[in-house]
Amino acid sequence: MKSLLLALAMLLPTVSVATTVATADQPEPAVVENATDQAFKAIYEAEWQWRIAQAPSWDEDSDNSGRPPSDHLADVSPEAQAKRLVYLDDVLKKLDGINALSLSPTNQVNFAVYHPQIEHMAAEIRFHDYEMPFNSDSSFWSDLGFMARSPMRDAAAYRAYAARLRDVPRYFGQQIVNMRAGLARGFSVPRAVLDGRDVSIAGVAQLKDPEASSFFDPYRKMPTSIPVAEQTALRAEGRAAIADALMPAFANLLTFFRNEYVPHARTTLAAEAMPNGPVWYREQIRKYTTLDLSPDEIHAIGLTEVASIRADMDAIIKQVGFKGSFGEFLTFLRIDPQFYAKTPQELLDRAAWISKRVDGEVGKLIGTLPRGRFTIVEVPPDIAPFWTAGRGGADTYWLNTFDLPSRPLYNLPALTLHESSPGHSLQGSLVREQGEVPDFRKEYISAYGEGWGLYSEWLGKEMGIYQTPYEEFGRLTYAMWRACRLVIDTGMHHKGWSRAQAITYLRDNTALSEHEVVTEVDRYISWPAQALSYKLGELTIVRLRHEAEAALGPKFDVRAFHDAVLAQGSVPLPVLETQIRAYIAKARAEVVP
Repeated sequence: MKSLLLALAMLLPTVSVATTVATADQPEPAVVENATDQAFKAIYEAEWQWRIAQAPSWDEDSDNSGRPPSDHLADVSPEAQAKRLVYLDDVLKKLDGINALSLSPTNQVNFAVYHPQIEHMAAEIRFHDYEMPFNSDSSFWSDLGFMARSPMRDAAAYRAYAARLRDVPRYFGQQIVNMRAGLARGFSVPRAVLDGRDVSIAGVAQLKDPEASSFFDPYRKMPTSIPVAEQTALRAEGRAAIADALMPAFANLLTFFRNEYVPHARTTLAAEAMPNGPVWYREQIRKYTTLDLSPDEIHAIGLTEVASIRADMDAIIKQVGFKGSFGEFLTFLRIDPQFYAKTPQELLDRAAWISKRVDGEVGKLIGTLPRGRFTIVEVPPDIAPFWTAGRGGADTYWLNTFDLPSRPLYNLPALTLHESSPGHSLQGSLVREQGEVPDFRKEYISAYGEGWGLYSEWLGKEMGIYQTPYEEFGRLTYAMWRACRLVIDTGMHHKGWSRAQAITYLRDNTALSEHEVVTEVDRYISWPAQALSYKLGELTIVRLRHEAEAALGPKFDVRAFHDAVLAQGSVPLPVLETQIRAYIAKARAEVVP
């Protein structure tokens, strides 16, 4: 492990920014603005106002709190995309005119976060990513379900919601035009992962009663501050919007999906097999990992990690006295009833119990805890068959109770630590509560966020959350799962691996259920490079912690270290590295009384 961390350190690019470390008890220092700071601020503030005017996004990572309710969905037409690219290219041109070394230390960090953010936004349009607006895991039509779960506190919010429902036919129509263009040039989700993906479309398209739709849920319990008569009128408005606009739009999308998209989707798997594929795949790697690593370098890191974790797994098998091969132990874990909940509520209850135990330990490792709280919610049934075991956001830990024989309890502690606290829910709440930082600093960066989530699973050992060897094996399974991603993603998209080869590799190296194995591999096929962010982010955080421990010795304070990591918000890994090394230098210089 140490040799791998050293190798990764050498591969990380350096970022030439001044360091300004903010911690929870020492907030980010106020910027003393000079003319260059003011010019940079004018650029990002104007761009942010333009960005939010494009209409909000709806998915598990989006935070639309604090924004006025929009009465329309985004314009995703090619013409609108072209206009966005012109605007973003102009922003990049303006940024090129900024001398980053003349910025204040705080704004040098802001610049190092902001510039690649705009570069990736422009690249998405330049590569016409909008022509492939879904994958086997997430989709523009399923994401609309999060719109129905967003809080609505007054009549204006309900009217805006109904207006968005009525805008769905236009929005879906533009998406269909874009997908046709993608099909025509061989830029599509592979045919191999499309079977059954129309279930979530059909679930709405084939409804007979608009009130049976989850999109009607916001109207079932409305705020008492809205008069009863107005509630009745708003419900009628919502019912009509669902019946007259939403359901027909889903029916039209279902016809297109079944009759055009699936039959004409590409038969290749690799991202590099698509038009301009090698260049596009490298851009996905940079976007999701924030690192300039080649597929071959990432593949090699994955193989090294797989071997290291396998040794730890073998030690657990020896500890429990299992008499059999590694594969036989995995089979035992997958079929023995003792490891599985019998009801969805039992799984939810166990997750809540783990979360509550974490509550009693997390303050020992993290100095500043957020005021925000999260709830635990079942993954909605329309998307559950193709979702992962769970997802986490600042407000919600979604737990997948679909197909209970594929949801082993020995994995639940690691899953819960990752998705709730100290993982995504805790980190997401801290981002919200950061205070006076630019809004763009609150945007989610996968390498940082998922790296912290995986690191949170590792922290469970220090908190004593893993109570049995099987739960510790579950943690290692999750670590192995993320290491396998480095091998599988690059294997399929760069080295020519088949889907069957990837499934076998994940099945043979982890105790994930067969359902999870197949779902995950299909996710990697249709969402290139996203899965690379987890392990590379975790390795970076672990390496920085080892550096801090070695440099500070008895001065090392784990709570202060974690506060320094979490206070950054969401940043590229090279920026995190620069900031944490500044924290180490500052801590070394401090005199212990």
